[in-house]
Amino acid sequence: MIRPTIKTVAAEAGVSTATVSYVLAGRTKSNGSGISASTAERVQAAALKVGYRPNQAARTIRTGKSNLMMLSLTMLSDPWSLSVSKAVGAAVASAGITPMILADTDWRTAIKRQSADVIFIDAAEQDGDAELLAELARNSRLVVFSETLEPNGFDVIRSVAGGSLNEAMDHLTAQHTKVACLTSRKSMRVPYSTRYGAYLSGLRRAGISFREDYVAPFDGDELSAYEAAVSLLSQPDPPTAIFATSDFVAMAAINAAQRMRLCVPDDLAVVGVGNTLQGEAMEPSLTSVGPVDFFNSLAKFLVERASDESAPHQVLEFPWQLFARDSAPLTPITFER
Repeated sequence: MIRPTIKTVAAEAGVSTATVSYVLAGRTKSNGSGISASTAERVQAAALKVGYRPNQAARTIRTGKSNLMMLSLTMLSDPWSLSVSKAVGAAVASAGITPMILADTDWRTAIKRQSADVIFIDAAEQDGDAELLAELARNSRLVVFSETLEPNGFDVIRSVAGGSLNEAMDHLTAQHTKVACLTSRKSMRVPYSTRYGAYLSGLRRAGISFREDYVAPFDGDELSAYEAAVSLLSQPDPPTAIFATSDFVAMAAINAAQRMRLCVPDDLAVVGVGNTLQGEAMEPSLTSVGPVDFFNSLAKFLVERASDESAPHQVLEFPWQLFARDSAPLTPITFER
């Protein structure tokens, strides 16, 4: 089968190939091309009828734009990554941009093989990443999620925890003395991560003794987090509250509790980190700390960067706050095992 071309569309619509090119590029009378709305509609109808699909490679060479947005998401199954993907999908629908997800893939290699109008990277923590990003930014528009990097030819998205982690721990210790922590193994290495450090300092502020059996490390995936939660809750003297260092870990803890016929929050209060869309929508809704409207704002920013290559590089900050929901409500729980 011969693939329809611009000439095919032009013959069907009864116009010149130049007119078809203008219309398919989005240039009509309203933005100075002189092509009327009725002609544009006729061309679009003809393109649909003959099954025309633009040659993306040729368009990229001609315009310098691919109309692609690349999202490098370290763990796609994480509610945080799913929230990014969902928000971006909604934002690009009306912008003529196709999102492409690098799931569980090393962006350091993939970016060199694939071009896009803007590339979002959710993790740049290895030694040498700052220098590599500066080099890659010479040829690609990069937006990097990082708590430490500064703009160097690329934009930086910063999620600013502030005192919200302390607020989350104080929220739990105000009602519970048996507070456990679900966290990744690497976060427990000295120097401690900000999130695990907030758990330790929260215990100290409340005058609660640290218990090694109340810290359940996991290896980084959902199954490991779930197994860690089950082990934690199966103890002879289980905790009545869990501070989970991400929303996907908190959701695993709630799933484990429900499987063990524990009621959340009456038997177990749970707080996560991230304020993801999935955490808010689940039952019971997840109490979490994180930024306000982060995902929609990030998606909008990425679309803007894909459309305007000349915009100056910047740091875009999103302050965090505590969102008290069903899994650890503000109403005091008069229960303690």
